[in-house]
Amino acid sequence: MEKPCEITVVSVAPVVQEINEWRRSELEGEDQCLVASFRTMPDARCQPRFKLELDITVNSRTCGVLKGRSVDISESGIAAMLPIEAPVGEVVELNFQLPCGPVTVHAMVRQKNAFRYGFEFVDSDSVHESIRRTCRDLAIDQSLTLAYF
Repeated sequence: MEKPCEITVVSVAPVVQEINEWRRSELEGEDQCLVASFRTMPDARCQPRFKLELDITVNSRTCGVLKGRSVDISESGIAAMLPIEAPVGEVVELNFQLPCGPVTVHAMVRQKNAFRYGFEFVDSDSVHESIRRTCRDLAIDQSLTLAYF
C-alpha cells in the first residue's frame, strides 16, 4: 500500500539566502574580482539541491530512450548520470518515480560534465507541485540528517 503524499510547507530560502549573503560579504572583504566571479558562477543556483538517487528515463528525439540514475534534484531541475551523450540544448522528456508517484516532465539539457547532465524543468506548474513537495520533504530529511553529524 502506497503511503499518501503529505504537504509540508517549509521554506529553506531564508537559510540559503543567509548563507549566500555571508559568502558574498566574505568575498567582498577579500577582492572585488572574486565577488564578480562568485555572482556569475554557473554553479550558483537560485534553488537548493537535494541528494536524490533514483532511476530515470530520458526520451530524446536525437538519442532515443536513455536510462540513467539521478544524482540530485531542485525545484527547477534535476541532475543525472547517463551512459550515452545527450545534446546540450535539447528539450527531452524525463520519467522518474518520486515518493508521491510517477513524474513525467519536459526539461532542457542545460549542461554536461563527463557523464553527468543537468536538466532544467520547462513544464507547467501542475507537474512541478509534486517536485516542490519532494524537495521540501528532502530539505527536512537532509537537514535533520546533517544535525546528527
